[in-house]
Amino acid sequence: MGNEAQPADATQSVDFQQVQQTEQFRELRRRHRSFVFPMAVAFLLWYFGYVLLADYAVGFMSTKLWGNINVGLVLGLLQFATTFGITAWYVSYSNRRLDPIAAEIRGEIEGHEFDAGSRAVAAGRAAKGAQP
Repeated sequence: MGNEAQPADATQSVDFQQVQQTEQFRELRRRHRSFVFPMAVAFLLWYFGYVLLADYAVGFMSTKLWGNINVGLVLGLLQFATTFGITAWYVSYSNRRLDPIAAEIRGEIEGHEFDAGSRAVAAGRAAKGAQP
């Protein structure tokens, strides 16, 4: 009843700076950024283009296409469609290109390969192995 010992947080012993210096982590970060930054720029340009058209091209945006449906309404709905499309594309990209590398890194972290004391232990083992 509330007196159970709590397990130590496994992340407290991980040297995250060492993880960030690995080639795997650098590749993961490069792949993530190569998708996210260009996509963010493209979507923001599309969004601000829509806002500017709505503000300064009222005649164009109010052009009727079918009944009461005008260009502004269609472009506004396309904003939502674009958001869902980008989300689906990112999920697919992440599943194929990011998750396998992230799983490897997570496995190494959970396998205690990056523990803060592991370098000292490994150095001690290497020193003992070097002695005759």
